[in-house]
Amino acid sequence: MKFIKYLLVGIVFGIILTKAEVTSWYRIFEMFNFQSFHMYGVIGSAVGLGILSIALIKKSNIHSTEGVPISIKPKEGGVLRLLIGGTIFGLGWAMTGACPGPMFIILGQGYSAFIVVILSAIVGAFLYGLMKKRLPH
Repeated sequence: MKFIKYLLVGIVFGIILTKAEVTSWYRIFEMFNFQSFHMYGVIGSAVGLGILSIALIKKSNIHSTEGVPISIKPKEGGVLRLLIGGTIFGLGWAMTGACPGPMFIILGQGYSAFIVVILSAIVGAFLYGLMKKRLPH
């Protein structure tokens, strides 16, 4: 039953992102060329909601769906780690025209070429898993 709830939330989220044109390659192109505020507004809203959500989780005694208390540990590695990771993420986003979430929505819209993008992301995550112990964290 949980799976169906998550599936429905995912479908609704996909519809919202599609209607907001967040999955549009042209909107992403406009953003990276500083021609439109649209995507910056969406991203800024998501960051603001994330900040409020994390603050609420840290101040409240919120539990996961399994009943385990949620605790958020501080990240290690400093700013350089975030800059390198953000740069790699941004380059991938600019090259493909999509960040990881909308990749599946775009595939669902019928753009079968995104199978290559999704498979590349899976291979990249797999390679990271293999190399994780050798990388600085």
